[in-house]
Amino acid sequence: MERWLRTSKTDSISQVIKKRRNKLAIKEGYLALLVRILVLVILGYLIFTQVFLLSRTAGNEMFPAIKDGDLIVGFRLQKDYIKNDVVTYRVDGQRKVGRYVAQEGDVLNMDDSGSLRINGTVQSGEIMYPTFAKEGIEYPYQVPEGHIFILGDYRTQTIDSRDFGPIPMDDVEGKVITILRRRGL
Repeated sequence: MERWLRTSKTDSISQVIKKRRNKLAIKEGYLALLVRILVLVILGYLIFTQVFLLSRTAGNEMFPAIKDGDLIVGFRLQKDYIKNDVVTYRVDGQRKVGRYVAQEGDVLNMDDSGSLRINGTVQSGEIMYPTFAKEGIEYPYQVPEGHIFILGDYRTQTIDSRDFGPIPMDDVEGKVITILRRRGL
């Protein structure tokens, strides 16, 4: 009988120890999961605030390339832009999307026929709307140092550098690398 009591006591103590170990393992598992989730959230935040830009467009200033409500993904680390890149930029605290057409030192001219000349060369291409000058900027116009000139593709209906002047390079947020069509979102 004494032997049975010792054995059952030992069995119950080992079961208690086993239960405590299981509870501790479960707590450690949850803690490890929480740490992993936290690391993923921080990485996601850093990626989408420092490396990439995810934004929904407002307006048809880049129609037909980008339509109202489309989602755009921009790359923030791009610093060397080339002409005709589509970029996101800020004007008066508002995010806009436009086509980079001229850099510092370039001379722009717009005439009554709706053609755009940069450094004496007519800019044609896939833009189907004429480019007319607007009030406020005298043409020919030379883009100042540290600035770029941005135009929307829907040139007859857009508000762009013809209205508010050239954009400082510090206000350019990034290059648009992907357009996700809205389609009922």
